[in-house]
Amino acid sequence: MSRPTKHTPERGDARTRLLEAARDVVRTKGFAATTVDDLCKAAGVTKGAFFHHFKSKDALGVAVADFWAETTSAFFEEAPYHTPSDSLERVLAYIEFRRAIITDDIPEFTCLVGTMAQEVHSTAPEIRDAAGASIFGHAETLEADIAAAVDARGIDPVGWTPKSLARHFQTVIQGGFVLAKAGNDPDLAREALAHLDRYVRYLFGVPAVTHSGG
Repeated sequence: MSRPTKHTPERGDARTRLLEAARDVVRTKGFAATTVDDLCKAAGVTKGAFFHHFKSKDALGVAVADFWAETTSAFFEEAPYHTPSDSLERVLAYIEFRRAIITDDIPEFTCLVGTMAQEVHSTAPEIRDAAGASIFGHAETLEADIAAAVDARGIDPVGWTPKSLARHFQTVIQGGFVLAKAGNDPDLAREALAHLDRYVRYLFGVPAVTHSGG
């Protein structure tokens, strides 16, 4: 998942400021390269304040994954792709919304929990599981609209289900973020989503559209 974010922590209590700082710094530097000192500096708090709220950097990693899930859930719940009355149009609007929130600042649009899961999947299982809960939890929010679109259009899915297609959305989105980082080019993430749009239209037998930059 991803969402536009501010480059400096909003003012609030020290714990929230540390979570906001981690949200942004980890997406820029990675979890392993981010130090407690980096987080304290970005949040404008002391190291004593850090260890008052988190017993370790790994504990913060779990907390920031949960914080990401909470804040991005609110962001996506309010997004305009829910507006269309037709279920397939909502699914396609979701893909277009994901394209629309890709900016030219790669750390700003990429996914915190995706970044952490790639780094710590074998070394910090508690962080991995928290990151996974966020990613899979977001995928689940798409299942009802996909299932409704299947029913509405009389589709007989062969080899896939609404659940597996919702997970595939995350495969494409997270993979697009990785390619954008590898190529230092946000258009690679936009291109991935344009292909996802064409794939979904193919599955449901509706005409493809032309996407700029993809």
